[in-house]
Amino acid sequence: MAFQCQRDCYMKEFVTTVASCSPSELKLENGGKKENVSGFTVKLQDTILFPEGGGQPDDYGLIADIPVLRVTRQGQDAAHFVTSPLEVGQEVQVMVDWERRFDHMQQHSGQHLITALAETMFGYMTTSWELGRQRSTIELNTPVVQAAQIRALEEAANEKIRAHIPVNVKLLYKDSPEMEKVRTRGLPDDHTWPIRVVDIEGVDANMCCGTHVSNLSHLQVIKVLGTEKGKKNKTNLIFLVGNRVLKYAEKSYSTERSLVALLKTGPDEHVDAVDKLQKSLKLVQKTNLSLLRDMALLVAHNFKNDTHRGNFFTLHKKEGDNEFMNIIANEIDTQETLVFLTVGEEKGPGLFLLAGPSEQVAQMGPRLLELLQGKGAGKNGRFQGKANSLARRAEAEALLQQHCKQQNSQEE
Repeated sequence: MAFQCQRDCYMKEFVTTVASCSPSELKLENGGKKENVSGFTVKLQDTILFPEGGGQPDDYGLIADIPVLRVTRQGQDAAHFVTSPLEVGQEVQVMVDWERRFDHMQQHSGQHLITALAETMFGYMTTSWELGRQRSTIELNTPVVQAAQIRALEEAANEKIRAHIPVNVKLLYKDSPEMEKVRTRGLPDDHTWPIRVVDIEGVDANMCCGTHVSNLSHLQVIKVLGTEKGKKNKTNLIFLVGNRVLKYAEKSYSTERSLVALLKTGPDEHVDAVDKLQKSLKLVQKTNLSLLRDMALLVAHNFKNDTHRGNFFTLHKKEGDNEFMNIIANEIDTQETLVFLTVGEEKGPGLFLLAGPSEQVAQMGPRLLELLQGKGAGKNGRFQGKANSLARRAEAEALLQQHCKQQNSQEE
């Protein structure tokens, strides 16, 4: 069954009748997590909202001013998921989110064009494709696509766009002579109903259920961004079509202006400027690490030379790492001294190390994890890990000091 969205891809509003409405649930992504949403599955006599399929995501829109959150195909019907019920037999107005729909039309028709040209120009076959939220990819059955081929492919695609070539949708039967020229991955032996074919005049004829532009000029422009290594010795071609190219150019220009202000150089000098900054940063980091090591040794030696030192040593430093803490612990005799070290934000996340007599460390380590909301483990007189919060560090220090006093009392 062909839906109204397939018969007229440019229709933005449509009046139809509710055929069924039943309670259902849908998993939707919210803040990176999927959660179940209760609602209703609505089927209409016909629809202008495309159900996901053929590599193309579904449409968004409204049914009687109720947002449609998902459209899927169930047999010959399109199932619309909404959060409010609709009455069976009710006449409703359906509206499509045109910005999303036209974007999908541009990307999908652009994919057909690139796929056809990649095959005719270089013999590269498309094995799959993905219409992404920001960019789309075509998987080609070749281990590499040369830069010159990418340029030639992009140029040829834009020439076709400038030629205003019509794009027609045809319904053909399996035994039709025209099917011999149609790109298809095959049909079941018992297939009898009409086959929907998207035909770019003189360029490509491909079996497809998706929504498409009626003329290549509506694509505006195609930009091939480059390639990435694909699976099983294949190549992913990354591309943008139409409005996405304009948005990409606008975003790139905004980024360029921001970099000009930050780097105090012209756009052509940005790469060199960032390269110099990275080298300078590496040098500074190397110097800082050397200073931290020297500082760790100095801290440990000062404690060891203190004639009034006790059997407990503690230190917190915002700048530092595991190496900094381990140098201090290695320099101090932890067989007789309990050492508690932390690095990081005073009330934020950080790292901790507890070193000392094995029995004391094994006893107090888990207590520290509770206070610091941390994760860690220990053996051989050392217990270290990550702290989700150092806000209760003072409590941890007080607990360890009290423990050391009790140990001293028992020894006396």
